Amino acid sequence: MAGSPATVKPTPILKDELDIVIPTIRNLDFLEMWRPFFQPYHLIIVQDGDPSKTIKVPEGFDYELYNRNDINRILGPKASCISFKDSACRCFGFMVSKKKYIYTIDDDCFVAKDPTGQQINALEQHIKNLLSPSTPHFFNTLYDPYREGADFVRGYPFSLREGVSTAISHGLWMNIPDYDAPTQLVKPLERNTRYVDAVMTIPKGTLFPMCGMNLAFNRELVGPALYFGLMGDGQPIGRYDDMWAGWCVKVICDHMGWGVKTGLPYIWHSKASNPFVNLKKEYKGIFWQEEIIPFFQSVKMSKEATTVQKCYIELSKEVKEKLGKVDPYFDKLADAMVTWIEAWDELNPSSAEKPAK
Repeated sequence: MAGSPATVKPTPILKDELDIVIPTIRNLDFLEMWRPFFQPYHLIIVQDGDPSKTIKVPEGFDYELYNRNDINRILGPKASCISFKDSACRCFGFMVSKKKYIYTIDDDCFVAKDPTGQQINALEQHIKNLLSPSTPHFFNTLYDPYREGADFVRGYPFSLREGVSTAISHGLWMNIPDYDAPTQLVKPLERNTRYVDAVMTIPKGTLFPMCGMNLAFNRELVGPALYFGLMGDGQPIGRYDDMWAGWCVKVICDHMGWGVKTGLPYIWHSKASNPFVNLKKEYKGIFWQEEIIPFFQSVKMSKEATTVQKCYIELSKEVKEKLGKVDPYFDKLADAMVTWIEAWDELNPSSAEKPAK
């Protein structure tokens, strides 16, 4: 019947509170598949590579596009902290957004289907993850107790059932797994066909390998910590941008008392990158991570670190002091971390001294 409630489309969740950030070097035809889910939201497209190239965006999307010339114009000398010729440039989109939440996705990621054949609205699941609490202090064996059909199991302390604010929602991928180059080389035909219907909080004190291709976060809480480092052109390392951001943000979340979730939603990762090219980018990181991980496992923030910015500046000093011995690259990275915070605070002055909630 015309005018009946069934014909009225519901307002998308957080329509005016969330930006979708996409780094790219190509036309964004992949958005056609995502149109039913993404079209109501504002997109921030960060164009990597040649700024004179025109990136085509399908009609009907609300977006702003930044290329390297824009980054240099907006940040001036501080643009040196934004990577070039690497998807790490996406973090510039985090910086210029004015929304509370961010979802970032790669342009080779398509809509996946669940075991019933239904298309997965990845953004909707990320929002559910972010809007429900996390449980980093005590593991619940039924995974996320706030999901429908689940709860806290017997023996779970009632004093911890309120949970804490969720800062990060880390999604997964069907088809092409997010493997490093050596694993790609020995398992060239491996595909992920396992759909695990679970979301869980990563326990406090536990690090994880964060993948940036299907990731959402509360920008208001942890935005300044989501710096994807110095990668790509002119740098000795690549493909560790999201890893670096994940290690930094996890130790900061642990210090500030916030949670990180992983699991649902899945996207369909369509394209395996060249393992030989990846090995050239990764090989130093493969050695370095054996020193980086113990560093992050042992790092401690002071009582004075009451904002994400203060945490991050403390972390940069530790990076320079401890990891600078591993390679001079880390001295440069530590300086870039400070530049990133300065640039963030210039563009987001109201967040500069916001204490933990």
